[in-house]
Amino acid sequence: MTGPVPPRPTGARGFALIWGGQVVSLLGTAMTRFGLMVWAWEETGRATTLALLLFFQIGATLVLSPLAGVLVDRFDRRRVMIVADLAAGLPTVALLALYLTGGLELWHVYVAAGLSGGAETFQLPAYTASVTLMVPKRHYARASGLTSFGDSASRVFGPPLAAVLMPWVGLGGVLLIDVASFLAAVGALLAVGVPRPPPSAEGRAARGFWRQTLFGLRYILARRGLLQLQLALALINFLVFIGPVLRAPMVLARTGGDELALGGVMAAAGAGGLIGGLLLAVWGGVRRRVAGALTAAALAGAGNVVLGAGAGPWIWTAGAFCYPFFQALTNGHTQAFWQSKVPPDVQGRVFSFRLLVAQFSVLPALLLAGPAADRLFEPAMAPGGALAPALAPLFGTGAGAGMAVLIAVTGALAAAVAAGALALRPIREVEDSLPDHADDRSAAA
Repeated sequence: MTGPVPPRPTGARGFALIWGGQVVSLLGTAMTRFGLMVWAWEETGRATTLALLLFFQIGATLVLSPLAGVLVDRFDRRRVMIVADLAAGLPTVALLALYLTGGLELWHVYVAAGLSGGAETFQLPAYTASVTLMVPKRHYARASGLTSFGDSASRVFGPPLAAVLMPWVGLGGVLLIDVASFLAAVGALLAVGVPRPPPSAEGRAARGFWRQTLFGLRYILARRGLLQLQLALALINFLVFIGPVLRAPMVLARTGGDELALGGVMAAAGAGGLIGGLLLAVWGGVRRRVAGALTAAALAGAGNVVLGAGAGPWIWTAGAFCYPFFQALTNGHTQAFWQSKVPPDVQGRVFSFRLLVAQFSVLPALLLAGPAADRLFEPAMAPGGALAPALAPLFGTGAGAGMAVLIAVTGALAAAVAAGALALRPIREVEDSLPDHADDRSAAA
């Protein structure tokens, strides 16, 4: 006779299984994106082609975020994650089939990028809202640190692993590895249980499907401290993200194309994200999470000042390390704060809106950083340029100097915005003015 089927693990053990599966899937996704970028570059030789891959991915997030939040809160979140992982994996299967039959075209890759971005729009809020129900409140920051560590690890190890394997297995082999990785993520989700969130007054008050699509916006607008915090973080995100956008071209321009110098700087940036996430996972962060997030954001901006004002590879390496290191601390503290304050049964809608705002804040940096550097700051910092007499003693002149100025100035502005946000009473006191939700993780899976 067979004994009773053991219950699926839920709490910390369940979170560990989901996290492990997602890390494996993220690694496979990072390998695929690198492989497709190489393939697209070999097909067209145009930088615009690579930029469009990111555009379609982000565009899907902007379109689907309001809908995703409603569905995440309405349906079982474990099943939402399973469907999202499958939805992200099926385009990879299609690309693999097209590649093996010789029919892969560029527009297929664009469609797959959009579908992948759309699946992530559902997966990320469902995952974060599930962590709220599986991990004790005091460990939210640690869980966020582990999530950041896994994301950084995939970005650090995925591209070089794909680069090593592609000469041997080709793009088809990399796509096959990605298929195996998302199956591992689905398998982990099938093995665990995610508790259902207890109903809250806010959740019961929201009626009507289309009305609920704007719930996240209305929820934040009704709470002054949350609104000001979200706006401040969006502005900081825009300013501080210009550093990573211009980091590689600045280093290449200032070193005459020294790939070794760029490799060291990029490796430092990857290490910063890994170590920052790991530190937060072990440490757990500070008790005043908003203050911790904004302080780390100010230090991330200061890291960009060091990157821009640096006079050589060693200083650039230090600056490049600081941004992702402190960004991991910012994101971890911020996520833990929102998880502790927003009722679990409405977190899908609120977190989807936060994802929408985050993407909106990054998109202008992607679109504006290059033209601003090429058309304004680089000419102004050329010998005899408009800014050269005042700034040359600190930044020098010539190729890359304009980008260095832009990185440093926006980094300083980001630090100033973070410090100014802490000076605003509604933001400074938001942790006291908003009550925590009940730490109820005993609901049935």
